[in-house]
Amino acid sequence: MCGIVGYAGKNEARLVLLEGLKRLEYRGYDSAGIAILGDGIIVKKAVGKIRELESKIDGVNLSGNLGIAHTRWATHGQPSEANAHPHSDCTGKIWVVHNGIIENYQTLKKWLEERGHVFKSETDTEVVPHLLEEFYEGSITKALQRVVKMLQGAYGLAVLHQDEPQKLIAVRYGSPLVIGLGDGETIVASDVSAIIRYTKQVIYLNDGEIAEINSSGLKILDFDFNEINREAQKIEWDVSQAEKNGFSHFMLKEIFEQPKTISDSIRGRLVIKDGKVKLGGLDNVIDKIRSIEKIIIVGCGTARNAGSIGEYMLEEYAGVATEVEYASEFRYRKPVLDNKTAIIAISQSGETADTLAAVKEGKEKNILTLGVVNVVGSTIARTTDAGVYNHIGPEISVASTKAFTSQVAILALITILFGRQRNLSLAVGKRIEEELLILPDKIESITRQSEKIKKIAEKYCHFNNFIYLGRKYNQPVAAEGALKLKEISYIHTEGLPTGEMKHGSISLIDKNFPCLCIAPQDSVYEKNVSNIEEIKARSGKVIAITTEGNDQLNKLVDDVIFIPKTLEMLTPILSVIPLQLFAYHVAALRGCDIDKPRNLAKSVTVE
Repeated sequence: MCGIVGYAGKNEARLVLLEGLKRLEYRGYDSAGIAILGDGIIVKKAVGKIRELESKIDGVNLSGNLGIAHTRWATHGQPSEANAHPHSDCTGKIWVVHNGIIENYQTLKKWLEERGHVFKSETDTEVVPHLLEEFYEGSITKALQRVVKMLQGAYGLAVLHQDEPQKLIAVRYGSPLVIGLGDGETIVASDVSAIIRYTKQVIYLNDGEIAEINSSGLKILDFDFNEINREAQKIEWDVSQAEKNGFSHFMLKEIFEQPKTISDSIRGRLVIKDGKVKLGGLDNVIDKIRSIEKIIIVGCGTARNAGSIGEYMLEEYAGVATEVEYASEFRYRKPVLDNKTAIIAISQSGETADTLAAVKEGKEKNILTLGVVNVVGSTIARTTDAGVYNHIGPEISVASTKAFTSQVAILALITILFGRQRNLSLAVGKRIEEELLILPDKIESITRQSEKIKKIAEKYCHFNNFIYLGRKYNQPVAAEGALKLKEISYIHTEGLPTGEMKHGSISLIDKNFPCLCIAPQDSVYEKNVSNIEEIKARSGKVIAITTEGNDQLNKLVDDVIFIPKTLEMLTPILSVIPLQLFAYHVAALRGCDIDKPRNLAKSVTVE
């Protein structure tokens, strides 16, 4: 959840670290801190966003070529300078930044206090520098090797010691770290977005690995001090993809990018003449896929909503029994799994701790695990047996938009793959693919309605409660639209199946409790209209999403947003766009911090 940056090289560390923190601010923004090793170690911290730290160090001499920095998303202790990273030991010589949770920190803290260590924060992280102090005998690397074997939980760490001024140490166990290899410089970060400005050559640390960085280069060791050789990978996307490019927020930019990102997600993967798809990442498990009789889709938040749409697709078109699980709950059940079951794990970052835990549970049971992941080289991408990348570039805004529509598009491709191995006809496969090809133009026609949607948002931005409703393929879209509104505007919003409205929630409806109903002209359209009538009979305000050319709802509801017609199974890729824009405009009108909503972080790497 937190963001780590470390630098060792020929340039001023301060500049690289601050730039890296800005790139990682989506990972946490409760507080931030920086430590530079020059003539001694100078440390500065601030509560709030990176700009508060910048103000605090303005005019301070922070010269040095080695340093670590951190932006925090609080897990233990309120946001404060005392709880901000980096954290130190009693001597003030050892400094540590940390992403993750040390689950046994209370036991370790008690042991350390009995040995005379004095703690200054409420965090779990602070036990690490004190443990390093306890075992330090001239080599911070060797001390760290002893300490990591005492820690329980998940952690990514970067460590400095004042007495070893040419050395930066990083360690990974359950929390992502990537190392960028530049010209005479090395950068450690939680995410490649902090590195890409300086180099595209990176090495991803695996769990149980320590990176020792010094003037002679990089050495990777396991926890038993065996040296590991690993080739660098090249990052394909460009730094410009992590810029706003004239948009007021990353979220708005990413909404408007969706015509391109859908094209990128399906490019080179359609074999229309045969009604088939080519998913290279699944080639090595294609025979296993033929034998699969049950699919379990796991994900969290937006990814789970996308998976719920995939459930409808896979059952209707591929004829494969499919379940969608909260990844955070999956391993606490005793799911019935056998060699004819596959898990599909969906995660934009590829680092979501709960989803990764579900994948590991599947692998423990020796079943096929597949990933739908955006970040190349991420942990889930490397842990699953096979998978499909989104190829949509970095998604910076905490509230996911383009990743959701890409995930749905890829689930459509997976549906065709499974379906054509079974009973899906060539004609139907071709029809789905032909419609996927023209979706980008249809999405663009919706984004052109942004100003109209803003005017609707102006009418509703003062309400503090909302219900979103949808049926069949659009029931998960209702959940996703509600999630977007609550994430960035802080409006209490529920997303429900339309048919469930009358089973309790209709008691909430009055003139001050509006509903947004997704009602395209599909197989459940008439049922949606009946439910809208029930809401209007109770003086509820209704915004409807429906198909272009449908004038029936104009007199029934308060406001209508139109989307182009498409195949019912692909409607979610279109119907969600107005909901993203509505949430964006409501949040902007309410003065909310859209890209960095309170209490949230982009990559949830703690359980």
